[in-house]
Amino acid sequence: MTDRHPLDLPGLRPFWSAVHERLSTGRPVSRVRSGPLDDAGREALADLLGLDRLPGVEPTIPLAGLESAVVDACGRTVREVVTAILGPIPDRAAERERKAGQRDALWGWLAGHQVVCAQPVLMDWVGHLRTNGLVDGSPGRTRSLLTAALTVLAALPADGEPLPVIAARHLDGDAHALDDGTRLSGLVLRALAALYGTDVPDSAEARRALWSRAGVADDQLSATVLAVGLRLDGDGPVARVSRVCAEAGHPVSLTLAQLRSPGELAVPAGPVHITENPSVLALALRRFGPHCPPLVCTSGWPNTAVIHLLRRLGGDGASLHYHGDFDGEGIRIAAHVMAKTGAVPWRMTTGDYRSAAALVRPGPDPGRLTPAPWDPALVEAMAELRTAVVEEVIADALLDDLATGTR
Repeated sequence: MTDRHPLDLPGLRPFWSAVHERLSTGRPVSRVRSGPLDDAGREALADLLGLDRLPGVEPTIPLAGLESAVVDACGRTVREVVTAILGPIPDRAAERERKAGQRDALWGWLAGHQVVCAQPVLMDWVGHLRTNGLVDGSPGRTRSLLTAALTVLAALPADGEPLPVIAARHLDGDAHALDDGTRLSGLVLRALAALYGTDVPDSAEARRALWSRAGVADDQLSATVLAVGLRLDGDGPVARVSRVCAEAGHPVSLTLAQLRSPGELAVPAGPVHITENPSVLALALRRFGPHCPPLVCTSGWPNTAVIHLLRRLGGDGASLHYHGDFDGEGIRIAAHVMAKTGAVPWRMTTGDYRSAAALVRPGPDPGRLTPAPWDPALVEAMAELRTAVVEEVIADALLDDLATGTR
């Protein structure tokens, strides 16, 4: 059995506990206030300090005097004595600093993640998560959960598959990882609400609607994409109907079901331009008719069919060029399309905006602004001018680009 330290007296235990606690803070200590001491403890403390009278029941003792008395009594420091009596003294200040560093590193990692940087509106989501703190107080568990959420967000919009299929494919085979009510499901849905500018869903019906908007178990018939001048090679039904419509100078509307089972199809290399608004397609058909270059419309926020077609076009060698409205929502849609399809901006620079805004000022307010990843100065200019510019304002310039092949 280990011998007790000579200063480890029962009556002094409350005092040594108070000293241990104060030294554990990691902050400078000049005085220590003890917990209640009984008569034996007061007598032992008076003997240790060489006092000519008993201290109070809850005495406050200068650390320097205690240090001198302890060294005289046993040749050891106060820190060594309380360590011998009560165990190692932690440095809570250093521990707090270490944990703060871990938290800062975690939130810095999240804010700098490529999924967030590609769609800066997700910084609202990051801010909410940071305000609410760590999962179970653990940076490691929080990072694991956020990694899973970011993996899912990178895979969305989905291709009309059920949620369990998406979960199993992207989350280590766990088909129930995104089940309603799970922490991960809530994280992803909150991110989607920030992305689409909607309220966080508060009912099962609203959650299903938001998942559907992100392409999960989407209706393969109602999800369609509108295009003009799309001449696809091959003998499959999608290729044939696209060529027939293009050669007749008509638009083609393709459903997700058709795009998922296109038959034999090949995409000619070359530029494909993308617009946000159907009216630009109508103007292009009026100008070019059956000679219209390939032009795809997102019709606002792109649904699953739009993203599916653009990914197929880009994956088969077409270069994608996107233009949308110069307003807050238009910038977010543009960032989304570029992040999900690899498209590059088309007449979407700060200079393009300033030139177009000069045509309509004073115009409608652009609304809530979030960064444009391809041109950080763009949103600064929009915040300065506070003028929204819809695509139709510069439609002639867009059509001139199509006519000359300018990108």
